[in-house]
Amino acid sequence: MKSRSRRFAAVDILLILMMVLPIAAAIALKVLTTPASEGINITGARIFFTIPMPVQDLPITEAQVNSWLVLITIFGLCLYLTHGLSVRGGSRRQHAVEWIVEKCQNMVNDSMGEYFKGFAPFIAAIIGLSAFSSLLSLFGLFPPTSDLNVVAGWAVLVFFLITFYKLKAGPLHYLKGLTEPVALLTPINIIGEFANPVSMSFRHYGNVLSGTVISVLLAAGLQGLSSVLLGWLPGFLGEFPFLQIGIPGVLSLYFDLFSGCLQAYIFAMLTMMYVSGGFPAEEYFARKARKEQKRKQKLEVI
Repeated sequence: MKSRSRRFAAVDILLILMMVLPIAAAIALKVLTTPASEGINITGARIFFTIPMPVQDLPITEAQVNSWLVLITIFGLCLYLTHGLSVRGGSRRQHAVEWIVEKCQNMVNDSMGEYFKGFAPFIAAIIGLSAFSSLLSLFGLFPPTSDLNVVAGWAVLVFFLITFYKLKAGPLHYLKGLTEPVALLTPINIIGEFANPVSMSFRHYGNVLSGTVISVLLAAGLQGLSSVLLGWLPGFLGEFPFLQIGIPGVLSLYFDLFSGCLQAYIFAMLTMMYVSGGFPAEEYFARKARKEQKRKQKLEVI
């Protein structure tokens, strides 16, 4: 029994390390590769190296590396939360897991309907990946959600899902929908098909990036204000940025924590709304019933 509990604890420690080490590696990589600079320095994701490709070279950026590290952290968290699950339950960890699964499933069922109940893991993955990526800014790291390429990739995936479910009732029904309510609006309807992923990506990217920029500007402004108001203090005290103590942390609770989680929730809600809203349920089930009826008629003839 003691040997089993020791193995269980050892696995838990390994899984915790799997969650912590990627973040520590990202911090170490940033410290070792960021050149020294003075004043405000707001830039995009740094390019570590470039892989030569036949058509266009592939740059490996800070956003990509941090995204991979976030994926490893989330994977370790999932393994940790699901380690030691039992039918009887009882542990706090299992109660937390069951609560998360139940809330995600209820959210999908309420927003998308019973037909899309299998979407719960996908929606939970979107929320987790987006939220954890945005929260990297709390550690002074570049959040992948501040890179348009990252969130645009998520939006393209959602676009394919939307189109896939719109085609469930057949290509002809999908093309017919582009001509409604009148054929003259067909070009606008076609533009609207591509507008959804574009708006999703720019909304998410813009809100996260603006929060990061505002936090940096406020921190720099507080440093200058501290120098103006308290620069008369003797020696080290006149150079110390007293106004930077606490105030940026309070602002970070909104720009990094609240806003990042809110944008993850909004992106997930828009995904559910666009996918379920584009699905022609009545036409799909009517088409399915006709196919089933034809299949039965063929069997009767045989």
